[in-house]
Formats: sequence, C-alpha cells, structure tokens
Amino acid sequence: MTTSTPVEHLDVVIIGAGISGIGAARYLKTENPGKTFAILEARGASGGTWDLFRYPGIRSDSDLHTFGYEFKPWRDKQSIADAPRILSYLRETVAENGLEPAIRYHHKLLSAAWSSDEARWLLEIERTDTGERTSLSAGWLFNAGGYYRYDEGFTPRFEGRDRFAGTIVHPQHWPEDLDYAGKRVVVIGSGATAVTLIPAMAGTAAYVTMLQRTPTYVMPVPREDKIANGLRKILGEERAYALTRRKNIRKGLAVWQFCQKFPKTARGLIRYVNKKQLPKGYPVDEHFNPPYDPWDQRLCAVPGGDLFAAIRKGQADVVTDKIATFTEKGILLESGRELEADIIVTATGLNLQVFGGATLSVDGKPVILPETVAYKGMMLSDVPNAAFAIGYTNSSWTLKIGLLCEHFCRLLAHMDAHGYDVCRPVVADPDMPTKPFLDFAAGYVQRALDQLPRQGDRMPWLTSMSYHSDIKLLRADDITDPELHFSHADVREAVSS
Repeated sequence: MTTSTPVEHLDVVIIGAGISGIGAARYLKTENPGKTFAILEARGASGGTWDLFRYPGIRSDSDLHTFGYEFKPWRDKQSIADAPRILSYLRETVAENGLEPAIRYHHKLLSAAWSSDEARWLLEIERTDTGERTSLSAGWLFNAGGYYRYDEGFTPRFEGRDRFAGTIVHPQHWPEDLDYAGKRVVVIGSGATAVTLIPAMAGTAAYVTMLQRTPTYVMPVPREDKIANGLRKILGEERAYALTRRKNIRKGLAVWQFCQKFPKTARGLIRYVNKKQLPKGYPVDEHFNPPYDPWDQRLCAVPGGDLFAAIRKGQADVVTDKIATFTEKGILLESGRELEADIIVTATGLNLQVFGGATLSVDGKPVILPETVAYKGMMLSDVPNAAFAIGYTNSSWTLKIGLLCEHFCRLLAHMDAHGYDVCRPVVADPDMPTKPFLDFAAGYVQRALDQLPRQGDRMPWLTSMSYHSDIKLLRADDITDPELHFSHADVREAVSS
C-alpha cells in the first residue's frame, strides 16, 4: 500500500520576486498578517528586471520618488537612478519586511489549474536548478511577474546576420566579459535601452552609432531632484518623500495631459530643447522628430542630457535609415551607406509574456487570454481567485502596482469577513464591446496584442491609465460590485455583496 505526500497549501502564491512581487508580499504581510504565502521566483536572485539586465548604464526612466514604493522612502540623492541603487532599494525592502524566507528561488510556474470542487489552484512547478517537478496548491494566485519574457528578447530577422564577422549582442543577455574598449559599436534601436547604452559606452568605445528606423522623443532631465534633496534636510525622510512623490505625480500628469491636449506645441517645445542640446547645424528633424505625437509612445528620458553630450563631444552619432543587410564588416543601409562595426547591439525590444508563460485552466478548460476581459485591470473575467499586476504605460509603473496591491488586500479582507472562498469577475453584458488591453503604440505592445486579455468600454472593465482615477476605483470605492461574484466553497450560487 502506498500513500501520496500531501500537497502543501498556501493562501496566496505570488509569481515573481521583482519590484511588483516584493511590493505585493509586503502589502500582504502588513495588511493580511494571517495569510500564508510564498513568492515563486524562477531565477536565483530577487530584483527582477534590476537584477536581470546587466548592460552598461542601465537605469530607470522614471523618477524613483514615484517608481519607488509609497511605504518606503527613496533616500538616494539620484532621482533617475541606476540599476545597482534600485536593486539595493528592493533588497532593503525584502530585509526590512522579513520577506526573504517567503521567496522560493529557482521555482518556475508551469501551469495553474483551478478546481471549483476544492476552491483552490493546483500549481505545477519546475525547479530551474534541478529540473525537478513539484506541486503546490493555493487559494489565490497573484501574478507579479511583469510583462515580458526573461529568457528571450525581441530581435527581428536581419538579412545577412551570419555574415557579420564581429560580435552581436542583445542587451537582455549582455556578456559580462564583453570588451568594447576602442571598438566601433552600432546600437540598433531608439528606445530607452538604446539611449541609455549610447552615453554609457561612449568614451570607452572608439565610436558609438545609434541606428534607428524611426526617431523617438528624447528629453533631458535632471539626474538629481534638488527640491527633493532640499526637502529632506528640512522635513526629514518620511515627510519629504511623501511631498516629493505628490509633486512628481502631478508634474508627470501635467506633462502627459499637455502633450495629449496640445501635441503640436509639445512637439515644438521638445524640438527646441533638443536643438539647444545638439551641435550647431545638427539635423534635428531627421533624427529627433518622430512621425507620431508626444506620448503616443513613452518619452525617453536622458539624465543630464548625457546622450546629447556624447553627440556634442563627437563620441556618438545617430543614423536614421533602414537596414538592407548585415555585411562582413557591419551593416549596409538602404541608402547605400555602410556602417562598419566591431560590435552590433540589437536594442530592438522585448517579447511580451503574461503569467510568466504558465498555462491556466478552470475546471479542465484552458483559459484563452484573448477571450477574457480584464476587470479593474487586475483580474480576468470568469477566472476565479487570480489577480495580476500591470502598471502604467504613461507614468511610473509602481504607482499602479501599489494601488492594485492595496485593493487586493482589501478584497481578501472582505472575503474573510463574509466567509467567502471564491471571487470571480463576470461580465453582465456578453455583448459588451471590447478593445485591446493596452492602447499604446510601442512595438513590443503591438506585436503581442492578440495574446493579451481585452478590455471593455466601461468601468470596471476599462483598463485605467490614470493614477487619480485609480485612487477612486481601487482605494476609495467599495470592493463589492454587481459584476464581481462571491461564493462559498460548498455553495455555487454567486452573490454580489
């Protein structure tokens, strides 16, 4: 006679030990101290993006007074901070809140199967260090694994790639031993990664060229927030951080609203600033005048105008053209010009991935994400006891994550107070029009829209990108909603209060 080992059960399983997962765990431990939980992290270290990416100069493009947690002041003098400082901040959060024992490293979620009979998720997990398969059950699943694949960046097919005699690198997998001193470097791309790499490599490399197909809006910003640093001396850490955070939230919102309302004026102002930063006679319109309006895609922030400084010093340049083919010596452009290179960096973007690539099923039926609708931007229609954390595309990611975590903890408390075991969003009108989950023109989003959930045309099925709207929806409004159904494990009739 054999007996099976009982599967460990936890109240909540959080996927990912990056900035979202660490924040979710802290909120859960603080607001729902009786809950058992674990964080599953596929890699061997915490920090997510800020530990994964190792390319030169990696930094946040949002200020850390809003990108940081509301509950933990950002104390460093850098406002636009580099990765080591952000990683230190995250790991301080883990240590200060006693979260390390809850993190299970090398644990990758492969699948999650919901059973209505048992009112729980059965999780299949792979140990990434040993290949061992294990199981775990959970009352709730909270996906905080971000939105892109950690094992693979996006690289389009380049004709003649195999002919190139030099080194080709994707920033997501930067070799620690890559020596670019005295080398000619071409960085393909024009987004946040590219504008970070250029000034970081300039000066050490012989020359760095940013090769872009389409220009991006680039704005110089101060590396340090002098007002924030001054307020700390007067008000102390806690009060200064709260005040700076409010200031920067309003400032960011004002800039975004101005760009949306007066796109031509915003374009002109950005061009004026760019022209002042660039050498006299530089072709600004060719290289820094995108065909789309400001904030149709994210603006790229360059601390201290370092990208422009590298161009002024003659250490770097921008080329706007299309690639015809790679050659033995570099890249042949459609214009006929050849860019010679020793190293080519493909800063061509990310591959989106939801729920870390894990498959979901409900009572044996696979969950097809494009057939679901996002509820309050954090749950999926007809999928019980599962939440996910996706931040803003038009301001600091963490602003929304904090509100989602608060709301999630309030939801768990409401269920406990009423003895509910199951919570499931249900669209009341099956004919409700839907649209893509993210209304954002960035290439990495557009490539993956058919793999993402949808959003509706009204609350609570709209995916809000407004912090102030979300404060009302997620922090102030009541948990109960006619389209959020609660039930007991042994009672199938859904109730809405």
